[in-house]
Parts: sequence; structure tokens; C-alpha cells
Amino acid sequence: MSETVSTDDRTASTDDTETYDVPADAAAYDCAYCGRPFARESWLALHRGLAHPNELDDAEVEAFRAAHEREEESLSTFRLQALGALVLIYFGLLMVYALV
Repeated sequence: MSETVSTDDRTASTDDTETYDVPADAAAYDCAYCGRPFARESWLALHRGLAHPNELDDAEVEAFRAAHEREEESLSTFRLQALGALVLIYFGLLMVYALV
């Protein structure tokens, strides 16, 4: 499925217009379909599911669904935290304005 690439030349080219510079000491997971490198395996699974949905086998589809579910959970948590922070800032500024 995914391979960690450790070559001396860390520039990946997917087509004539796009090249990616990957640091020599960084682990990268390359997409088997387009060659694009990713720093995390979950990002690779998300990319495959969104960019290459018709080429995926059952294991890759399951990996995409699991990564998508984890990403949605993280985004939901972030949205709640951001909303809480905005409410605190709003009421904090409202109290400062009321006192001044």
C-alpha cells in the first residue's frame, strides 16, 4: 500500500508542472497512483480517497474511511474549542466595555 521513501534525491515529480521538495531526513509516504509524497500515512489515505476513489481496493477504501472519521472527529473538537474561545473573548470584551 504505502512505502516510506528514503532516496538521496528527494524531489518527486508527479507530472510536468508539479514537483515536491522533501527534506532528506524526512520520512515520506508516496502515492502509488500519482507519486505525490505525504508526511503522514493518514494524509496519504485521505488523498487516495479524495483524488483516486475509482482505483482503490477494499483495504485502501477502509483506510480512507478510518482516516476520514478521525479527521472529522478532530475538526469537530476544533470547532467546539474555537466557538468556546470566541464566546469567552466576546463576553470578556463586553465586560471590559461595561466597566470602562
